[in-house]
Amino acid sequence: MQLRKLKPLAAAAAAASLAVAALTAVATAGHAATVSPAALSSNWYAAAPYLMPLDNNPPDAGAVMDATGLKAFQLAFILAPSGGGCSPTWGGTAPVSSDTAVASTIAAIRAKGGDVSASVGGYGGTKLGQTCGTPEATAAAYQQVISKYSLKALDFDLEEPEYENTAAIHNEIGAAKILQANNPGIYISVTTAGTAAGTGWFGTQMLNEAKSQGFTPNNYSIMPFDGGFSGASSQTSALTNFNTILQSTFGWSAATAYAHEGFSGMNGRSDSGEYFYQADFQTVLDYATSHGMARFTFWSVNRDRQCTPADNNGTTSGTCSSVTQSAYDFSKYSVKFAGATPPTTTPTPTPTPTSACTVAEWTSTAIYTAGNEVAHNSHKWKAKWWTQGEEPGTTGVWGVWQDEGTC
Repeated sequence: MQLRKLKPLAAAAAAASLAVAALTAVATAGHAATVSPAALSSNWYAAAPYLMPLDNNPPDAGAVMDATGLKAFQLAFILAPSGGGCSPTWGGTAPVSSDTAVASTIAAIRAKGGDVSASVGGYGGTKLGQTCGTPEATAAAYQQVISKYSLKALDFDLEEPEYENTAAIHNEIGAAKILQANNPGIYISVTTAGTAAGTGWFGTQMLNEAKSQGFTPNNYSIMPFDGGFSGASSQTSALTNFNTILQSTFGWSAATAYAHEGFSGMNGRSDSGEYFYQADFQTVLDYATSHGMARFTFWSVNRDRQCTPADNNGTTSGTCSSVTQSAYDFSKYSVKFAGATPPTTTPTPTPTPTSACTVAEWTSTAIYTAGNEVAHNSHKWKAKWWTQGEEPGTTGVWGVWQDEGTC
C-alpha cells in the first residue's frame, strides 16, 4: 500500500524478558500510553482503517473519532531498521524502543475510549521477517511492539516484495503463530495482495505456509486494488474468488471461509489510477455484511479528505483521496461495519461525470494510432502514437496515452 516455535519454556522466558524490558523502559519514560487499555470488541479491530501516525500529514485521530464515531485505528507500519537489524521501527527510521510520538497518539485515542492495532510490513521498506532470520527472532521483535503499547491486535501486511521471499514468509507466519500463543486473545489479521482471481501465486503460497504451520488468524484479507480493478463489482468478484481459494486451501465451507475473510480497500484514486467512490464502498460493505465476512478496512485515514482541486489533477496522493468528498466519508463505512451508527452529516454524493464517454471502450487487442480516443476506468484517453496492448492509466514504457479527464 502506498504513499500487507519457541519451545514452551524458552517462549515463556523470552516473552517475559521482553515484556519486563519494554515496561521498564516505558516506566522510566513515564508515558501514559503504556497503561493497558480495556480491549475493544473484536468488531472494532476488524473495522480499523489504516493510519500513518508519523507520515502523510496525519489527521488528528480524536477529530476523526468525533466526526465519525470510529473507535479503532490500524497504525502503519512496523519495519526493520533501514540500516538493517532485527529491532522494530516505525517506517524503518523511528525505533519503537525510544518512541514517544506514536505513544502520544495512542494515549489520545485511548483517552477517548478507542484503541489501536499495529500493522507490520506493507509495500515499502525492509520487513522484520526478512532480517530476523527465524520465526522466534521475528516474534521476539514484534513482542516488543505488543508490550510497549499494550496491544490487543496486530496486522501482518504481507505483500510485495516480501511475500515473494519464502524464508521471510515462513518467519512472518511462524512469528504470528508464536504471538498468538503467547498473547491469549490477541486479534491477528493477515493482509495480502488481491487479484481478479482472489489472490495470486505468492498469496496462495502464503496461505499454504499458514496451513503447513497449523496457523489460523482471525482473518485473511485481500486488497483488491492496483491490479486492474474497476469499481465495486470487480472487487466483490475477487472476494468471491478468494473465498473459493480459502475453501480449497483449508477445507472450509463457504460460510466458514467468509467468517475468516476480509476486505482491505483503497479510497478514492488508487496508485494505478483506479477510482473507488463512496458508492463503491457501500456496495462492498453490503457484500461483506451479507456474506458474514470478518473484516472491512481501507488505506487510509490520511487520505480520507478532499484534495484541492478535488480530482488532484488526475494524480494519487498519500494525504487526500483525489475524489469529491466530505472529510472522513470513507471512515464511516468502517464504523457501519463495526455495527455503530456514524454521526449524522449531509452525505456527499458520488460526483456526476463532467462529460459523457462517447468513445469506444479500450481493448487490449485493438490497434490505435495517433489521435484515436478511447474510454477506460471512467476516463477518456487519446493516443499519442501507434500502440497495442498498453493499458491507459498505467505508466508503461512510453506513456502513449494522454488523459483527457473523467467522463
